[in-house]
Amino acid sequence: MNKLVAGLDLGSTGTKILVADVHGIELMIRQRPTPWRDGPKGTTSMNAEDLLAVVKALLDDVAQSLPDVTGDPTARIESLAVSGMGETGFLLNHLGQVAGPAFAWFDPRGTEQVDALPARLRAEFAGRTGLPWGVQVPVAKILYLRDRGLSLGGLRWSSLPEFVVGALGGKAVNEFSLASRTGLLDQDTGRPWPEMLAHLGVDGTFLPELVDAGTHLGNASASWLPPALAGASLTVAGHDHLVSAVSGGAIAGDRYHVSMGTAEVLLRVIDTPLSFEARDRLGSALINCVRHVVPGHHVLVAGVKTGLLMRRALQLFGISDLDGRNRLDADVVALDRRSAVADGGIEVRGARNDDGVLSLTIRADGVTPAEAFQAILQHGNDEIGLLIEAMDREVFPARSTLLTGGWASMQSVQNARSTVMPDVTISERSQDTAYGAALFAARLLLARNDGLGGPQEPDGGTDQVSRHKTPPHDDRRQHNE
Repeated sequence: MNKLVAGLDLGSTGTKILVADVHGIELMIRQRPTPWRDGPKGTTSMNAEDLLAVVKALLDDVAQSLPDVTGDPTARIESLAVSGMGETGFLLNHLGQVAGPAFAWFDPRGTEQVDALPARLRAEFAGRTGLPWGVQVPVAKILYLRDRGLSLGGLRWSSLPEFVVGALGGKAVNEFSLASRTGLLDQDTGRPWPEMLAHLGVDGTFLPELVDAGTHLGNASASWLPPALAGASLTVAGHDHLVSAVSGGAIAGDRYHVSMGTAEVLLRVIDTPLSFEARDRLGSALINCVRHVVPGHHVLVAGVKTGLLMRRALQLFGISDLDGRNRLDADVVALDRRSAVADGGIEVRGARNDDGVLSLTIRADGVTPAEAFQAILQHGNDEIGLLIEAMDREVFPARSTLLTGGWASMQSVQNARSTVMPDVTISERSQDTAYGAALFAARLLLARNDGLGGPQEPDGGTDQVSRHKTPPHDDRRQHNE
């Protein structure tokens, strides 16, 4: 029997684990709901014990299933890589104890802190960090907790994947692609941004050691682990959308990789970083320019909340199973283009990442769930079109698109996105992120067996030279001076 590896994906909707052999052949997938706790006015948080209970249940399920799936009663997982959402994490003390809850990326808390950021930091934020400033950035949530009495002294930040690896027995680190989501990393230096740390009132220990995705972080030693996973090599695979992007091999420099989960994310891989000024322009259009999970590469990441809109629409329509979703999908595909959407009978808001309001307004009688769902897809198209225009001003236009993620299987979604994105194809994998994480686990295992300790670059970079529309000189240097 080949040695087995696993990829754990801490997603916004579901937490998944995928087991494969070291050559990438899938053996099993298990999934459980991500344990959010909903509060008033759209607030959504997570407790550490709830997350670890879900992880333990998944690992126990895998351990119990391995003998039947493999035909080997002694089968075990030799290597485990963890990926997940990048904007959610815990603050930990020097003992690794959690100091407060984790907030969902779509949680609205932090609005006051966003407005109160000093002008000098606001002016530099997008160019420095590669992120647009807003409540989705963890710094805003950290400031929210500080302003409500949490002392940040002696604490450190840990994203969900890093926290889980630590809870399993791994070393406390920050992985570059996840650290890029925090608002604390200077994209030019690859180090923490001193001025933002000073604004928080913390020092450089607030971010632990920065490492590449795939770095060996120790072996699983938690007392609650089933024997089939005890001793497994551990690594952080990185930000989920970026890990999804490397699951199928190299991404051409002129392709959109679109991950359609709770957030719908458009991703372009570039092989050299853009300038401070380009990051600033992209930030004003709500587009990230940050570090990839592939060492040495960067990504443009543009997101909309259409997955969250679609999920809440299904809840509104009373659809909770796959059969109901499939029926709705067929009804949307069958709609005449001139439905209530076209005559203004439906208004949708909230897909923009800086829009804290998700709303569906019905202005006409007789509107069907299919028409409402079609309106949500059109609203997503409108916002995606604006993001594409902004990216095209900085890099050459993409010529093809790969759709991945749970919503990509719906024909209505495919039809809608084909009207705004070029040459759309659909991923054949059901769990691209978990599979991508399993590939990181396999590379780690192979590297350790070969006597190599460090990360191995996955086959996820561009297969051609990225072509940036940049000036002939580095205008960032003048800004910094």
